[in-house]
Amino acid sequence: MTLTPRAEGVLALVGFGLCIPAANWLIGNAGTVCVPNGPCLVPVAPGLMAPSGVLMIGLALVLRDLVQRRLGLGWAAGAVLAGAALSAFLAPPALVIASAVAFLLSELADLGVYTPLQRRGLVLAVAASGAVGLVVDSVVFLWLAFGSLDYLAGQVVGKAWMVVLALPLVHLLRRRDARLGIEPA
Repeated sequence: MTLTPRAEGVLALVGFGLCIPAANWLIGNAGTVCVPNGPCLVPVAPGLMAPSGVLMIGLALVLRDLVQRRLGLGWAAGAVLAGAALSAFLAPPALVIASAVAFLLSELADLGVYTPLQRRGLVLAVAASGAVGLVVDSVVFLWLAFGSLDYLAGQVVGKAWMVVLALPLVHLLRRRDARLGIEPA
C-alpha cells in the first residue's frame, strides 16, 4: 500500500507532535544517569553525555521539514506554534520556559533555512536546516534551563545523530517523489 503525499504529511505531523511529549518525558525519566534536580542523560558518543530528550528533538527537526514538504509552509508554521504551546504545557515546571522558547526558536530557524533550500535539494535542505535548528535548540534550552552550556556538545551530537539517521530515508523519499513526479507542497 502506497500512501498519498497528503497522508505522509499527516503522519509526519502526528510524529512531530508526538516528539514533543516524548522529549519532555525522556528528559525527566529515562537515561543511563539521572542527575538530582537535573536531566536524565544518555551517552551520545564515547565520553559524551546529553539529556535524553535530545533524541526526539533531533527527529522533530526532520519531521517538521517533511510536514512542510507534504502539507505546505502554513501547516509547518502552525505545527511549530502548536508544538511550542504543547512543549510549554507538557514540560516539567522548571523547564517550561526553556522548553517552549528553545522549541519555538529552533523550529523557526529550521523553517527559515529549509524553505529557501528545499527546491535545490531535499537532503541538503534537511541536513542544513537540522544543523541550524539543533544548535539553536541546544544553546537556548541549556542556557534557559540550566544557566550553562555544560551539555552543549552532547546536545548537538545527540540531535545530529537523529538527523543523520533520517537522511537515508529522506533521500529515498526524494528519489521516489522524482520517479512519481510528486512536487513539494
